[in-house]
Amino acid sequence: MSMVDEGTPNPTGEAIFQELLWIHQIIRHNLTTIMDVIEQITQGAPAEQVRAQIEDLASTSIIWTLRVNCMRYCSFVHKHHNFEDAAWFPALRRINPGLHSVIDKLQADHVVVAQLLDEVEAAAQRLASDETARTTLADALHRLAEHLIAHLDYEETSLASTLRSLTTWPHA
Repeated sequence: MSMVDEGTPNPTGEAIFQELLWIHQIIRHNLTTIMDVIEQITQGAPAEQVRAQIEDLASTSIIWTLRVNCMRYCSFVHKHHNFEDAAWFPALRRINPGLHSVIDKLQADHVVVAQLLDEVEAAAQRLASDETARTTLADALHRLAEHLIAHLDYEETSLASTLRSLTTWPHA
């Protein structure tokens, strides 16, 4: 992998950075959608309605939608972070040794995010059988949202200059 002088934009590097921003935008958008659904459950849906929806498990059920969206979302974020850890970060360490502490923090964040995603997945799995799962899921999603948004912002800000300077796609 090669790059122009740090901070000098390159069309390839700009495209790589825009790809990262696009993926992060998907993560942010889906998190907002999931938070909207959990808000409906915790604030607006009567217990009888929620119970009936759980029993029906219809694909249009608010509970079913939440569960499916949570599972897909968690899987997407896990895969994105696994890709960064396995492919991008080793390559970025090689081409810009000044990023070592940034990448260390990002990888530590990935561990925390993975734990939070696991909490969300576990609570989503229990929605149909555990009355307290709604509150547990809402709390887990709020913790995830807070940490994940800060992580995405830090990653974009910290890697922008290097990514925009790349002349080829980064790989290990």
